[in-house]
Amino acid sequence: MEMEARSVAESRITMAQVMNPEDANPYGNVHGGVIMKLIDTAAGVVALRHCRSNVVTASIERLDLLQPVFIGDLVTLKASLNLVGRSSMEIGVRVEAENLQTGEVRWTASAHLTCVALGRDGRPTQIPRLILETDEDVRRNCEARLRRQARLEARGREEASC
Repeated sequence: MEMEARSVAESRITMAQVMNPEDANPYGNVHGGVIMKLIDTAAGVVALRHCRSNVVTASIERLDLLQPVFIGDLVTLKASLNLVGRSSMEIGVRVEAENLQTGEVRWTASAHLTCVALGRDGRPTQIPRLILETDEDVRRNCEARLRRQARLEARGREEASC
């Protein structure tokens, strides 16, 4: 049975959270693990909105922590689907931190995650196709396909070397 395709816009999210002392080290820098958890949460919500079934994170291909985040910063995560396969999907997440006293906004992190949809039996299940509506959707999809191809080639080389 063919599932109805869904657009990138239908699952895209923006979420924000103020960083508090419990999120940071004694010097006021927010732990990378806190940022990673927020990224994983944002990606999971996007994946869940797209497939409307249980999802798990299969991999974080790349997590770049570009600039520090401090106590009191408003962290905003922007997450959207880049690529959809049969049961897996790549989600891109951009993290920005805003100093609420000065208004300065910094791009602080980005990541690409792969999530897999699970059926009631706990096994991977088919998900809706992805509708690309904008030039940005098409560009991100093309880049995600290249990343997927590189991952598969690397996996093949690793398996061949064992």
